[in-house]
Amino acid sequence: MICSKCSEKAVFLEPKLCKKHFIDYFEKKVLDTIKKFKLLNKKDRVVVACSGGKDSTTVLYLLKKFHGNVVALAIDEGIKGYRDKTLVDLKKFCKDNDIKLQIYFFEKEFGKTLDIMLKKKNYPCSVCGTFRRYLLNKCAKGFHKIATGHNMDDEAQAVLMNLLKSNTDLLLHSVPITSKRKGFVQRMKPLYFCSEKEVAAYALLKGFDVGFTECPYMEESFRNVVRNSLNNYEKEKKGSKRNILEKHLKLINDIKISRKSFQYCSICGEPSQSDVCKACELIKSFK
Repeated sequence: MICSKCSEKAVFLEPKLCKKHFIDYFEKKVLDTIKKFKLLNKKDRVVVACSGGKDSTTVLYLLKKFHGNVVALAIDEGIKGYRDKTLVDLKKFCKDNDIKLQIYFFEKEFGKTLDIMLKKKNYPCSVCGTFRRYLLNKCAKGFHKIATGHNMDDEAQAVLMNLLKSNTDLLLHSVPITSKRKGFVQRMKPLYFCSEKEVAAYALLKGFDVGFTECPYMEESFRNVVRNSLNNYEKEKKGSKRNILEKHLKLINDIKISRKSFQYCSICGEPSQSDVCKACELIKSFK
């Protein structure tokens, strides 16, 4: 198979591109998203939420290239045999690319690792998600934006999950950049229109030393069910994932979704929809 832009062998089939032209295509796609949705200002201090995997490493690399002023922020949940390995890759990448890395730990912040927590509560993604979102926002104070590695597959899954669960307020989070709200650091997603397959190809072609393993708790998640169903549908109807996101963005622009009001947690002082935030409620339940 020959590249559609030159006579070199294609390394990617949809679109048919050689290594050089695929890298150019991918980087332009990300840069176009940054410009179209105004994800960055020149003076923004940006922290990138990093796991050591392909998606967040790609975002970290590209924002360093396009913007320059970035810091990596990693959260060690305490998943034995998984997170400790991905953080080795992340530390090496940050050292090689002269990027400052900050690491925060569930055990230090909440008193227990995720593995220990799940001996009492068997809802891994719910527990982990609550604490990760809490820590990301808390530890990113002082930065203008948090960049995450969410790709098109992740976001299409999130839209369907929140629709199925009637989480209308959370639908506002599945956008390239969240709105400014007091107490919250804005989140942006430069890979919003990049498929997981494209991100994986880019990481491989750039030679990023990252693992392609998934969290061991993934199989137990609702997201995994939605992901498998959506992947099967995408095989039959190509372009479905992108179509979901384009229609979603149009809908939330056309209609007004009322946000739930929030206050500040009486225990930790972070934004909360009730007197005590979900993170502090969980911490109390583990004691």
